Amino acid sequence: MPTHYRIARSLALSGALLLLTMVFPETSTWSANQPEKPVGERREAISLADAVLRALQYNLDVSLSRQTKEIRLTDIIFEQAKFDPLLSLNGQYNRSVSPLNRPVLGFGGNVVGTGEPEGFDQNATQVTLDVTQNLLTGANYDLNFSPSRVFVAGNPQFLFNPGYQSGLVFTLTQPLLRNFGTEVNRSFIRIAQNNAKVEEHVFFDRVLTVITTVEQTYWEVQFANDNLKVAQAALKAAEELLATNRAKAKAGVMAIVEVLQAESAVASRVEQVLLAEKAIRDQEDQLRRLLSPSEEELRQDVKLALVDQPLQTLEAISLEETIDAALQLRPELLQANKNIETSELNIKFAKNQLLPNLSFQGTSGLTGLGDNWGGMINNNFSGDFYNYGAGLVLSYPLGNRSAFSQYNKRQLEARNAQASLQSLRQQVIVGVREAVRRVQTDFKRIETTRSARIMSEKQLQAEQERLNVGLSTTRFVLDFQRDLAIARGNEFRAIVDYNKSLSNLARQKATTLERYHLELQ
Repeated sequence: MPTHYRIARSLALSGALLLLTMVFPETSTWSANQPEKPVGERREAISLADAVLRALQYNLDVSLSRQTKEIRLTDIIFEQAKFDPLLSLNGQYNRSVSPLNRPVLGFGGNVVGTGEPEGFDQNATQVTLDVTQNLLTGANYDLNFSPSRVFVAGNPQFLFNPGYQSGLVFTLTQPLLRNFGTEVNRSFIRIAQNNAKVEEHVFFDRVLTVITTVEQTYWEVQFANDNLKVAQAALKAAEELLATNRAKAKAGVMAIVEVLQAESAVASRVEQVLLAEKAIRDQEDQLRRLLSPSEEELRQDVKLALVDQPLQTLEAISLEETIDAALQLRPELLQANKNIETSELNIKFAKNQLLPNLSFQGTSGLTGLGDNWGGMINNNFSGDFYNYGAGLVLSYPLGNRSAFSQYNKRQLEARNAQASLQSLRQQVIVGVREAVRRVQTDFKRIETTRSARIMSEKQLQAEQERLNVGLSTTRFVLDFQRDLAIARGNEFRAIVDYNKSLSNLARQKATTLERYHLELQ
């Protein structure tokens, strides 16, 4: 190699070394250059159980689902209220003065055909009390009591003037075919109850989803913290290697290029530390948002200190028992079963609407008359004056196409509900099998990544010893440091993934609440 080329390259390397030395002086370390704790930042210790309880209490998704469930409960009362009695009270006063075309018996007036018509002046005051109610048998009754006072001006030859008259009438209409029976008439109440139960299962599903999301995010925060430790350890190792190489370069036993490689590695790992710190902040914000703090609290800088550590032991899992538990507890399946019950109720009601409308109608009443209120009431309930009657009414729309179309529609809906249930059961079984495999696989990953990390530590130690005796280079040591950092990160990732898989398995079985000894009221 020409002498002037070697000199030029040496000057270039020396200039680069001087520039990097200004950026990374020997006396500086990453810990000294770390940003200070932000003003106003506070630390908050939080366990996984605390995070779950806070989410259940304050999470907005849970609150919305809870309110929707309560709305469904009002629908039940609305349907039941259709069978409440209705009380109505009506009072009227009427006066009429009508011309008479002929004298009335007992009147002293003009002879027929001569003179002017005589006026008939009548004053009537009436009160009507009415009670009606629909019964669960399909019947409806009407109880009517209507007392009145009638006064005719002049000198009419009436028995009582003013006269007090009343009538008590009871009318009953009972369907005998269509809309007959409590089962048919309770259909909409039971459907409303089923809808409320479905909403409870929806609420339960939302609770499980929120808890699982909190668990998954909690472990992601844990991984972000562990990943920062890995990045910091890698940076520290690179800084120590850089310090050693600088000392050797000053002593003239190591080439400048070895120092440059170490300084480049330090710069790269500083960047990794910065990214790891950002990842922690991002994951902490996601976890805090799930706990639904106020906007003012969400604006504050809070450093979360996680109390719980991830599990690293294998839990005994029976695939068959897990599948059976999921098929029994999963809220989606419970919803589907309720939907099938609702479709069966709709079919029964629609089938009943195919029948003719045959109704029994009966009526009975008592009347009373007197010269005062007391006499009227005594006569009304004496039983001397009464009336009654009964009959049948039959009606049927020709073709009855509306009822038949609804019946066919309800049958199709029932088939769809059955198919949806079968599809959901298959999805649950496949999901549980996958969740169990994931737990087993992630636990094996912990063992394999731990072995890989131990081997990386041994390889790095051996390579550093080779470097110390001049049998290796900085590049190889940096490569092994990088491999060790990756191995540590993989081990932490496997541990966190294993805990996330346990959370997912509990979600698949719908036993998440049991992990925290919680029950929904």
